[in-house]
Amino acid sequence: MNHPESPAPQPLLGPTEIRDLAEQLGIRPTKTLGQNFVIDPNTIRRIVAAAQLHRGQDDDGAAAAPGDTVLEVGPGLGSLTLGLLDAAEHVVAVEIDPPLAEQLPSTVARFRPRRTGAIDVVRADAMTVTELPRTPDALVANLPYNVAVPVLLHLLGRFPSIRHGLVMVQDEVADRLAASPGSKVYGVPSVKASWFAEVTKAGVIGTQVFWPAPRISSGLVRFVRRAQPVAEIGAGDAMSLTGSRAEVADREAVFTVVDAAFAQRRKTLRAALAGWAGSGAEAETVLDAAGVPPTERGEKLDVGQFAAIAAAGVRRGILSAEGQYRA
Repeated sequence: MNHPESPAPQPLLGPTEIRDLAEQLGIRPTKTLGQNFVIDPNTIRRIVAAAQLHRGQDDDGAAAAPGDTVLEVGPGLGSLTLGLLDAAEHVVAVEIDPPLAEQLPSTVARFRPRRTGAIDVVRADAMTVTELPRTPDALVANLPYNVAVPVLLHLLGRFPSIRHGLVMVQDEVADRLAASPGSKVYGVPSVKASWFAEVTKAGVIGTQVFWPAPRISSGLVRFVRRAQPVAEIGAGDAMSLTGSRAEVADREAVFTVVDAAFAQRRKTLRAALAGWAGSGAEAETVLDAAGVPPTERGEKLDVGQFAAIAAAGVRRGILSAEGQYRA
C-alpha cells in the first residue's frame, strides 16, 4: 500500500538569512537587550516540537479544535516566529527593539505569505506589558538572558490564560527554575515558578546555534500551569479584595515570605523570617502554626510549605500593603 508522503518542512531562517536581515536593518546584536539570534533551523524545529503546540486549523480552512495563541517574547529577526506560525493558530510577538518590531511583519510576509494574518507584533517591554491584542494560551520564547526570570514571572502573573509553554534561558537559570527542594541551586526562582506551574527541564542547547555565540549553553524549560492554586492564603479576604486583586495579594504574601527566607539562606527560618514577622518569637509562632520546624532552612521547603507559612502569617495579621510586592 502506498502512503502519502508528509509535506516537506517549511523553510526556516539559517545563518545566511539571519545575517542578511541584520545587515539590511543595520543591526548588531546587543548585550544590553540580551540578543542572541538562533541561526540553526533544526534547533527551531526542536524547540517548537518540545513546546507541544496545537495549530487548530489547516491552511485550507479545514475545521478543527481551537488552536493555541502563542505569546513570543523577543522574536528578534523571526527565527522562532516562523516555526511557531507553522505549529500554532496565532502568534503575538512582543519586541522592545523598534527596528526589529517593524521588520517582523515583512519577514513573515516573505517566508510565510499565507500566515500574515496570524501574527500580531507588539512593540513593548515584556517586563511591563499589561495588555495584548489576543489572549495567549501558551508562552514560547528565547528569553533575553539578562531578564529571563523576572519576565517569565511577570507574564505568568499578568496573563493567567497562559496554560503551558517552553522558554529558552541560560542553562544555569534553567536548572534553578526546575530545581527541587534540597538542591544546591534551589532558590527564589524555583519556588516562585512552582507557585504558578509544574516546571521541568526539557533539554540543553549548545552555543554554536546562536549568533553571536554565548559563552555558556542554554536550557529549555517546560511548564504546565497548575489547575488550582497551591493553597488558599487568605490575604485577599483579609484586605477585603476580590477577584484578580485577591489572587495577587495571596501571591504577594507567599513571595514576600520566599524572599525573606532566601535573603539569608544559611539562617534558620526563625532567624530569617524575624524581620517579616516582627520578631524571632513571632516567626516561631507562625512557623509552628504552619507545621514547619523553626530550625529548618528555606532551601528545604517546597512551595506548599511556603504557602502554609504565608497563610499562618495572614491569620496572625502579618500583611503587606497592596501592590507593595512585584515579581
